[in-house]
Amino acid sequence: MPSQLATVAIDAVQPKVVADFWCAVLDWHVVEEDNEVISIAPRDKISPTIDVIAVPEGKTVKNRLHFDLRADGVPTAEELERLLALGARRTDVGQGPEVSWVVLADPEGNEFCLLSRSVQDVQE
Repeated sequence: MPSQLATVAIDAVQPKVVADFWCAVLDWHVVEEDNEVISIAPRDKISPTIDVIAVPEGKTVKNRLHFDLRADGVPTAEELERLLALGARRTDVGQGPEVSWVVLADPEGNEFCLLSRSVQDVQE
């Protein structure tokens, strides 16, 4: 039987800020918390979860792994505005003007993308 993805780990100087951001973005909630790790998960308990882990150093280079998000139930432009209002910011990782996605960063600079097609567009 193959392995299954259980958890994605994100290092953070301010784990509470990062965990709260991703909970708001994904409509997830905190399932476990201690001084070192905050675990967040979907409300329906489907895995994987995200562990936000306290580290002393800030992010210094482009992520080698990132999330790609799709709007669900709203136009992509509306979802972009929501993400920006939650604290995401646009960032440049060398993607160029011709790409169909938007590169954003969470409050600690971890890059993620908002894809141009919504969940509903992909399902059609």
